[in-house]
Amino acid sequence: MSGEREAYMLIYGIPALILVILIVTWFGGLYFFKTAIRRAPKPFLIDNPNLMPEPDNELISSASDLEWLDMQDGEMVSITSHDGLKLQGIWLASTGKSSQTVILAHGYSGRGREMAGFARYYVEKRGCNVLMPDDRAHGHSEGDVIGFGWLDRKDYVNWVQWVINKVGNQTDIVLHGISMGGATVLMTGGESLPDQVKAIVSDCSYTSVKDELTFQLKQLYKLPPFPFIPVTSLISKWKAGYSFGEASALKQLTKVRVPVLFIHGEADTFVPTEMVYRLYEACPTEKELLTIPRAGHGTAFQVDRVRYVEVLDAFLNKIMMQRAN
Repeated sequence: MSGEREAYMLIYGIPALILVILIVTWFGGLYFFKTAIRRAPKPFLIDNPNLMPEPDNELISSASDLEWLDMQDGEMVSITSHDGLKLQGIWLASTGKSSQTVILAHGYSGRGREMAGFARYYVEKRGCNVLMPDDRAHGHSEGDVIGFGWLDRKDYVNWVQWVINKVGNQTDIVLHGISMGGATVLMTGGESLPDQVKAIVSDCSYTSVKDELTFQLKQLYKLPPFPFIPVTSLISKWKAGYSFGEASALKQLTKVRVPVLFIHGEADTFVPTEMVYRLYEACPTEKELLTIPRAGHGTAFQVDRVRYVEVLDAFLNKIMMQRAN
């Protein structure tokens, strides 16, 4: 009887164990999908040591930058995405004669107004028109799933066309994004864009959604990528319409046709600094790289604004001068 019991366990026990593992993995994938991609509060971002700004520096925009934005004569504008979502943004029209326009792309779980510090620079320093969209599933825009830049790239193509319709064919457009927004503008750059788009500025972008979520899975949960990343990616393809592997800034960079300025904090432990070097190497066009010592994720502009603006100004001046000639 003992042998029969052992044979029974061998025949039926192992398949049962495999079934349990598959069920646990599937529900784990559903949990990670809901946590990372569904529109919902993101408690794992609160008090995350990898997202803490340097002492005496705000994350992305300071309180004074936000106060400045609230004092501007901003206009709420909207477009409809290719899949029927109403997307909203803030439009700041130039008070001068400049035809230059910058479209600012915010980060994960953020919204357009959080780019106020950059908007202030472009308005006061360069006299530009500024558009600050809320990405799908963020801020005032509709949507239930976060696009991580991949779904958003088509939205930003539409925003580019909106700007051209608003300002006219003579406008020169710069795409400038931070974190997920940095990946968004790189992914957008790989699409077919009108000639009015002259340059891309990508601040602390990840190389791909797969790379970034693999890194965060280890950081936050101490788990290996397999089987959770493939299963969650499969669920994402099913529920959100994209897999993690296809959502790649690296792949899109091979199709970029405009100059790119890459920026990253050297102390970034949320999107590892090594990613920017891979992005830089993959870029086939004119390119520049700026890394800021002691800057964590999303804080390069605040930690060393003088250096940031100096390099950004020189890059944009050079590009615009080339286009003028």
